[in-house]
Amino acid sequence: MGLLQRIEDGSAVFGVVGLGYVGLPLAVEMAAAGHRVVGLEVSEEKTGLVNAGTSYIPDVPAEEFAELVSRGLISATTDFARAAECDAIAICVPTPLDEMKEPDTSYMEAAARSITPHLRADMLVTLESTTYPGTTEEVIQPILEESGLVVGETLYLAFSPERVDPGNPVFQTKNTPKVVGGRTPACTDHAVALYSRFIDTIVPVSSTGAAEMTKLLENIFRSVNIALMNELLRLSERMEINLWEVIDAAKTKPFGFMPFYPGPGLGGHCIPIDPFYLSWKARQYDFHTEFIELSGKINEDMPYYVVRRLMDALNEQRKPLAGSRVMVLGVAYKADIDDMRESPAIKVAELLLAKGAEIVYHDPFVPSFTVSGTEVPFVGLTAEELASADAVVLVTNHTGVDYPLVVEHARLVLDTRNALKGERGESIVRL
Repeated sequence: MGLLQRIEDGSAVFGVVGLGYVGLPLAVEMAAAGHRVVGLEVSEEKTGLVNAGTSYIPDVPAEEFAELVSRGLISATTDFARAAECDAIAICVPTPLDEMKEPDTSYMEAAARSITPHLRADMLVTLESTTYPGTTEEVIQPILEESGLVVGETLYLAFSPERVDPGNPVFQTKNTPKVVGGRTPACTDHAVALYSRFIDTIVPVSSTGAAEMTKLLENIFRSVNIALMNELLRLSERMEINLWEVIDAAKTKPFGFMPFYPGPGLGGHCIPIDPFYLSWKARQYDFHTEFIELSGKINEDMPYYVVRRLMDALNEQRKPLAGSRVMVLGVAYKADIDDMRESPAIKVAELLLAKGAEIVYHDPFVPSFTVSGTEVPFVGLTAEELASADAVVLVTNHTGVDYPLVVEHARLVLDTRNALKGERGESIVRL
């Protein structure tokens, strides 16, 4: 029985390498469609939680997950030899940047090398990790072919970028359209068949390179437009114009405008990182992505701008930043989640500490916060704590926070997210 038939009749066993924010929701959708899923993970802690039926990803409902595990549809292991049980394997591992802001493909390469000894003919491997165009063909394919299998003939290989938006109540793994590009038409056909089993909409493209570039385009589009707003924010501040008001007015136009918003910096695993993947690859073609690199520079400078604005606001009160008690309000990278990856609050806190401020934090989603090896004290959001701080820097706009309480009791609030829109008070300074 061929792979396509096993996928279509539901007997195919799927594997997922990496059970994080991408891999675990993917495994759940595979299992919910009736397929047995083997999670391959280097973390013993994660495999233990999975096998106990305990979800550690907020977007994975605990009750549904526990039921799938109890039915034997999801299991996890640190033994990559179990890749041999699988008919198709999705690689969902991190793709960070190194200290020189160049792509670090070591996690992807390690994942590919871990499954290669256990591949057999008529298997499908898909890469979901965001990366530069050419990675699937130039990095992953040669590793997999060390097995003796030939991609497009005895082994199928495709790229299908993850499009996870943590905390999004509307669009999750199942109903977010899935872009798929194979190394050959047969590879694409097999990948489309795989994802069609548990994703509502599949979008085939002509190659792995096109699929890789699609993900980068999506995130670079956001990065560039956010950078534009961040630059206009700084200009508007000098001109004494409220840019948030301007954006609200502009978005009433029913065509030709899409609102983006300024902020304290970019966070999450994708938008702060992905543009650098393309910039690095472009240099191999004697091409410099100046526009993209400029937007990255503007966005990276925003935490510095936040701290400069705080210093100016404190100076107006004849108070130096050094020695001041500063509450950082919200430290997750976006509202209403616990994800700290690349959060601008980290850099803001580092800069505050470097300038001699005493910092504390409050975030209902993040129970601990360590910066440069220093454990930042967690405090409750009370009238007493707010009044004891010389300034509050609102970095993440969680919806459940009592903002009127903040305005009433804080001596100074620097609002970097327009969370205090509609609030009035001399203590409010808007970014």
